Amino acid sequence: MMRPPISAIRLFLAALTLLLLPGAIALPAAAHAQQWAKTRLDASPRHREWVQVKEGARTVETFVVYPEVKDKAPVIVLIHEIFGLSDWAREMADELAAQGYIVVAPDLLSGMGPGGGGSSAFADQDATVKAVSGLDPAQVTGDLQAAASYGKKLPASNGKLAVVGFCWGGGQSFRFATARPDLSAAFVFYGPPPEPAAMASIHAPVYGFYAGNDARIGATVPMTILAMKAAGKSFDPVTYEGAGHGFMRAGEAPDASPENKKAREEALARLETLLKGLR
Repeated sequence: MMRPPISAIRLFLAALTLLLLPGAIALPAAAHAQQWAKTRLDASPRHREWVQVKEGARTVETFVVYPEVKDKAPVIVLIHEIFGLSDWAREMADELAAQGYIVVAPDLLSGMGPGGGGSSAFADQDATVKAVSGLDPAQVTGDLQAAASYGKKLPASNGKLAVVGFCWGGGQSFRFATARPDLSAAFVFYGPPPEPAAMASIHAPVYGFYAGNDARIGATVPMTILAMKAAGKSFDPVTYEGAGHGFMRAGEAPDASPENKKAREEALARLETLLKGLR
């Protein structure tokens, strides 16, 4: 099996290190202006609830949305952006539930905010971003494992499990695929990959969704293709030309550009088609 040259892997790891630095994240100014997302969520007919999922000594506040279906449904673990479990992240969970899935969205900032609160406890966007950037990877993995196990054990679950993440959460989705062997699929929206050595532990197919106008993340895709191929793993990336980083949120906003709106519609259609394989 052909492997990438050592020099290419070194360049890949150097680029990945830069990507994971907190200061390397571009912050859209409208990320917290999400009243439109809350309005749509409040109008949803689906059952939504907050549950407390235990992970060791931690309590992970988790948002769960149930589909309106007759039969048992697959479970999707949704991983939020670097902006925490925002109104948009919860509205996105509801949108996926509308397609027939139980969506479990843990607040990975649970207990990390002022007064022991979560994402909603932070005073502003900068504070939220700083907190998410500083999360311990082992803690994140533990929280995701607990949320996934909770979802699989629900009486309404059919036992099938997938993970989807956006931005920072996209990178965590890819990384979670290295730690959860019973995943049926991992969906990575414009997030960085794990280190090549970790890819050997991936069992599920990984599907990538990338923005054409996002050189920071786009630069990692060619090497990821090579590294996943060398590891004998399935990786299927699609790049949406003209779209910017965060197009799933930006493309839904009232002021969405035509390019972001088109990318969101096409990416969502692709995601829904791929998810049908879990039923």
